[in-house]
Amino acid sequence: MPNPGKLERAFEEFFSDLSYFNHDGIINVDLPLLRDHNLLNCTDQDQDLLQQHPFYFHVIEEEDKVTLFNHQFAVWIVPQQGETDKETLTLISYIEDETPLLELVFRTEGIYNSPKYILRVLRHFLKEITDNEDMIQRMIEEY
Repeated sequence: MPNPGKLERAFEEFFSDLSYFNHDGIINVDLPLLRDHNLLNCTDQDQDLLQQHPFYFHVIEEEDKVTLFNHQFAVWIVPQQGETDKETLTLISYIEDETPLLELVFRTEGIYNSPKYILRVLRHFLKEITDNEDMIQRMIEEY
């Protein structure tokens, strides 16, 4: 399990230069993204997904952000004032050898800037990252 102090230092480093650490850019959560990933109306799917991939986290709530972490992920949820409206940036890092590696960043704003959508999108991306890591591990084991 990573040290919370180490996680804070990683967050500060990532957040100070997102363009350097997040090569793929910030993913904007909007209607097409939610529709494409079937995240709009998924009450039954939420329960199924939660049972298949229950992600349990330690939580550190601070004035400027919420940090979620476990042995596999560190997630920072950062509300802030955007150009025209409030928005939330969510940074997801995969933890390898107790070192967080920034995987992706997504932004929610407007009607999608609610805990309901933030957590649905977060759970979707955590599952996607887990599936990718599992596939990479299987490929490594085969060779």
